[in-house]
Amino acid sequence: MKPIGPIPMAFADQHGELTIGGLSVSELASSAGQTPYYAYDLDLISAQVERFRKAIPGEVHLHYAVKANPHPAVIQHLMELTDGLDMASGGELERVRDCGADMAHVSFAGPGKRDPELELAISLGATLNLESENEAKRALAAGQRLGITPRLAVRVNPDFELKGSGMSMGGGAKPFGVDQDRVPALVKDIISQGADWRGFHIYSGSQSLDVDAIANSQEASIALAAELAQAIGEPPKTVNLGGGFGIPYTANDTPLDVESLGKRLETALSGRKPILADTQFMIELGRWLVGEAGVYVAQILDRKLSKDELFLVTDGGMHHHLAASGNFGMVMKRNYPVAIASQMGAEHTESATIVGPLCTPLDRLAADIGVPQAEIGDYVAVFASGAYGLSASPINFLSHPHAAEIVVKGGKVTI
Repeated sequence: MKPIGPIPMAFADQHGELTIGGLSVSELASSAGQTPYYAYDLDLISAQVERFRKAIPGEVHLHYAVKANPHPAVIQHLMELTDGLDMASGGELERVRDCGADMAHVSFAGPGKRDPELELAISLGATLNLESENEAKRALAAGQRLGITPRLAVRVNPDFELKGSGMSMGGGAKPFGVDQDRVPALVKDIISQGADWRGFHIYSGSQSLDVDAIANSQEASIALAAELAQAIGEPPKTVNLGGGFGIPYTANDTPLDVESLGKRLETALSGRKPILADTQFMIELGRWLVGEAGVYVAQILDRKLSKDELFLVTDGGMHHHLAASGNFGMVMKRNYPVAIASQMGAEHTESATIVGPLCTPLDRLAADIGVPQAEIGDYVAVFASGAYGLSASPINFLSHPHAAEIVVKGGKVTI
């Protein structure tokens, strides 16, 4: 049998039928009117924000990266708890606008912004994180067309990367950001043309569980921001240190020690160069805030044997949860934290591979894992599913029904 990833602490010690936010998976299925569904526990998200506030120096602002989970209720909840929101598309920008976000604390990054997206961001007063010199020219031109001074920051492609990260966003040739040696000239040009230069966005990687790697990256980012500011001759109003905070997904992953990370960051900030004395620093997090607060729940449709191997066939799969199937950036397919949600804590009596209804061998939620005796009608839960779940999946593949999304807060389904 193959191991599974660690079930998040909020669920790991449960027995019997799984509850999410105090409601059983069968009650949530009734509220959703179907399976499969995603359930997001807003109270668990609040707890993560509180943990961040206690661990990370108070002078550092917390921003939510909406790309992790763009559900409107999740956005609205985090709008109240964080200091800002970060977008990765014009569609996300429209969504946070419709949620009533304060656009003065919204930023927009991404290497391929269309002119209408640039104009929307400028008209709303959001900060554009520029990814190239050409994008800077287009943003300045858009500001002239609109008669609005654009708020512009520069995303920096640093010479370093976040070591051991799930996805490297900096170091070497990248589609993201402006190479660090070209940044001073670009910023000087932006300032000379009358734009409101906001500062730097330095995002070197994501999904890291290594305190030293993240701390080293943050320290290098602070030093780089000072070096660039000195070359420009003007301090940045803000420096976005990116994120990189990971969560455990697969066997042998351990939770990130954010408390130790906070101590390292406090030391780094206290020793920063005088040119950054009045700079507002921020950390942009998505997955770490919402990932473990979400659970994907499907129901077993069939139980079958093939060549002595047991398959549990569910009504959910890779079309709803590409990441859990191992097809979303995972080099080697490893099992997410998965359980028979109808029998939490029960003894494992057999080995099974859990698959979905799609006509492809890629549609696999867990391979060769230990499970209790599971029957047709039982529920399967895939944990750590609150980030990059439904919105990062090929939901129209083979035209199966979409998964529902429900939000729980204070023991009640809110939508």
